[in-house]
Amino acid sequence: MPSKGRSQMLGICCVEDDDDLRELLIQQISRSRKFRCVGAYATAEEALQKIPGHKPDLVLMDIGLPRMNGIECTRRLCSLLPRLNVIMLTERDATNTIFESLKAGASGYLLREHTTGRQMEEALTEVMAGGSPITPCVARKMVSHFQQSGKQISVPPLTRREEEVLSCLAQGWMYKEIADRLIISLDTTRRHLHNIYLKLHVHSRTEAVVKYVRRETSPGPHTKM
Repeated sequence: MPSKGRSQMLGICCVEDDDDLRELLIQQISRSRKFRCVGAYATAEEALQKIPGHKPDLVLMDIGLPRMNGIECTRRLCSLLPRLNVIMLTERDATNTIFESLKAGASGYLLREHTTGRQMEEALTEVMAGGSPITPCVARKMVSHFQQSGKQISVPPLTRREEEVLSCLAQGWMYKEIADRLIISLDTTRRHLHNIYLKLHVHSRTEAVVKYVRRETSPGPHTKM
């Protein structure tokens, strides 16, 4: 029987077809004091069969699974478990897979080669706090995509500090990294992010970044208070 402390840890499931990578994910999770692995699967089909019974808090999902891919598996899991958080793990950073993953219901998108064990735990923590972690190179892909689209969008004026926080967010920085970069506390960072989300009428990092990038690529001045 698990201890009381362990039972209060958040449950994570992994879906990864590579045996070595799946074991690595399990080991990374096992080192955390906040999370525990409650299931690890090699195929989307097995994940769809077993994850709903576990009702985990979050799923780490490989995109390149055999037969059914991770994007379709995410779409089906989110339909079965509407409150489920999913972070996509992949070795590819193609723009189409980024946006298809987010449309399928993923809360974040990380590239394995650019994500350390510490960054992984921060990403898991950020998702459970309502954020949407993306690695910096993925953020740059999003920036490039919206720069090329040339669409304009109206954004309410933000304070100078909120502008700085949002700029860091768009570059893919984690909450703790933003706090360290701007020399402010983590609680202050979260307060600024809360205000930014309210002003932009968004509910996630991804939506905030999209509005930020569209505004930055549109003509005209951007008022700062």
